[in-house]
Amino acid sequence: MNKFAVIVAGGSGTRMGAPISKQYLEIGGKPILMHTLEVFFKTLSDINLILVIPEKDFGFWGDLCGQYQFDIPHAIIKGGNSRFQSVKNGLDSIFHSEGIVAIHDGVRPFVSSQVILESFDVAEKSGSAIAVVALKDSLRKLTDDGKSFFQERQNFRLVQTPQTFLLSKIKKAFDVTELYHFTDDATVYEHQGWQVELISGNPENIKITSPDDMVYADFLVKKRLI
Repeated sequence: MNKFAVIVAGGSGTRMGAPISKQYLEIGGKPILMHTLEVFFKTLSDINLILVIPEKDFGFWGDLCGQYQFDIPHAIIKGGNSRFQSVKNGLDSIFHSEGIVAIHDGVRPFVSSQVILESFDVAEKSGSAIAVVALKDSLRKLTDDGKSFFQERQNFRLVQTPQTFLLSKIKKAFDVTELYHFTDDATVYEHQGWQVELISGNPENIKITSPDDMVYADFLVKKRLI
């Protein structure tokens, strides 16, 4: 079955306070985004990689690929005004009707190969596979009147990417008007009335959004290279 990965990297990274968008910042000797593309390619060498970035960054990304001699095959697709639209643009660029597609945040370079492989396996069988991790801290719910209530943390999960789907189903799911509650790809899928299947993610699979995340990312890269 055809395998695809839509890597979404449309953020500006304003919280990072850097002169360039966070996905292009360097860790371990190359931009974050190259690490992300590399882990998918090394895990599944026959995968079709689709990178979704702002159109204004096309030339800059091309220069980076030349500078770092980055030659992993991938298509480049223009991002939209929201994550929903960027993912939709990536999906619309796939002209196959059947296959499996992983949708992944470009600034999550530490997803494990095991999670990627399991996501494709489970999605092929059940239609979807959403990577999640358990909470370690206690959880409280805040109310409008300023009160808070204890919540059983075992009833909750933190959602990561990849979020992997049968191509035909997720393309149908994204063929709708964007709604406010579409916080990720799973919520778009659920809007069709379909139940998502959860799989275990890996705790290191952080989304790099702040300077503190960059410090931890540098640690993870060094740990991986030892």
